[in-house]
Parts: sequence; structure tokens; C-alpha cells
Amino acid sequence: MHHNRGILNLLRIGSIKVDEMNPILTEQDVRNSKFLQALSMDERSLLIHNSRLIKMSSKSIIYNYDESFKAVYIVLSGSVKLGLTTSSGNTIIKEMAYEGDVFGENVFVAQGKRKEFAKCFDGGKVLEIKLEFFKHIVQNNPVFANLITETIIERLQNLQVRMEAFANKSAKQRIVEFIKNSARIRGIKIGINECLINHGMSHKEIAFLTDTSRQTVARILGELKKTDIIHFGARKPGKILIRDRQWIAA
Repeated sequence: MHHNRGILNLLRIGSIKVDEMNPILTEQDVRNSKFLQALSMDERSLLIHNSRLIKMSSKSIIYNYDESFKAVYIVLSGSVKLGLTTSSGNTIIKEMAYEGDVFGENVFVAQGKRKEFAKCFDGGKVLEIKLEFFKHIVQNNPVFANLITETIIERLQNLQVRMEAFANKSAKQRIVEFIKNSARIRGIKIGINECLINHGMSHKEIAFLTDTSRQTVARILGELKKTDIIHFGARKPGKILIRDRQWIAA
């Protein structure tokens, strides 16, 4: 018990604050991240001097497209959207990173430049880990290295699934799957059998994630609302109430 308190005290004392409002890395933060759990006692101690906590406001930019690699990040709370802006000025969301996820981890490419931007979606905090220290952990901690490798493979597999869905599933199926996946990841049980999703996205952002159009998203959500599968208010379209949680698994 005393031994565990010592590790956590090291983390608390050494956590670097970006501003006076920044939080301290907590025991819950460590528990919520399999990547932090994989660190040895010595690595957690070294983390103090090789990381900083960033408190994010809504839509804070963490890094931009084409920036040099300087750090890798772990979401401690909230969520982050990863995407890019096309030459025509349109924004494409590639994926979302949620609590406990690592992002910006693909730093072993020859170009040394970011191929997406990272922007806070709904507030929260991230742990920024210096690039050289991150590489040191990957090279010296097989468990941590395996987790990072699995993350990169999973992202590639998700991209393949998304491409296959675009080729083989209708727009409605893709939008329905987005709602169900959102419910599985961050749904909150309401009442006896309902589920609330506070996804916070506009129809346009959902369209980018589902490879559809804003008009199609609005139409499909309207159809699902009309049949009482979901409900959402005109003033708060970023929240969706699923009427029956069994529908999520259907």
C-alpha cells in the first residue's frame, strides 16, 4: 500500500502545470489508461520530468497538420478529434480519441511531420509526453511497445472497416452504426431502458465520420426520431436519446 502511494506521490508532485487551472495527474487517471498502467515504477518517476498536463477548452488545438513531431498524447478526460483540411477548405474527421486513448503515436515515419490535426472536442485534459521519452519507453518496455503496436494496427483495421462499409453498406446503415458505436463508447443509462449520447457533433461532422452528406445525416436522424427509435431536441442536436438500449445490440 505504502509502495503504491509513493509512485502516485511522485506523479502528483512532479506534474507540470500549463496554467494555474491545470489539474494534477490523479490515481484515477493512471487507472483509466492502460498505457500508464504499463509503465514500470522507474518509468513513472521519469515521466514527471518528461511530460506535462494540458487542460483543454472546447475546440483547443493540440497540434496542426504538417507540424514536426514533438510529443505523443494520452486522453485523460474528454475527447479529441483527429482530422485534416482539404485544399478546398473542407474538414475531414478521420477518427475520435476518447478517455484512456493514445494519439499522435505514429511518430516512427520518415517524414517526421503530422498528417492530421488534433483538436479538443468537448473539453478535458491530455497528458503530453515528450517524443524522445516516448521512444525510450517503446524501445525498453515490451508491454508498452505492444500496446502502441496494437493501437496502430487497430487504427489501420478501423480504416479498412470504414472503407468496406462505404463500399458495402448504405448511408443509413453507416449512420445507425455511428449512433450504436457512440452509445457503446460513451452512452449513459437513463431511466429503465434508455441511453443518452452526448456526442456534441454537428450533422456535418457526423457526415464526415460516416462518409455521407449533412443532408443525409439530417434525413436519417429525422426518420429514426419519427419512428421513436431515438429522440433529440432542435436546440440540442448534439445529444441523442436512444429509447431502447436493446436496439444498440440489434
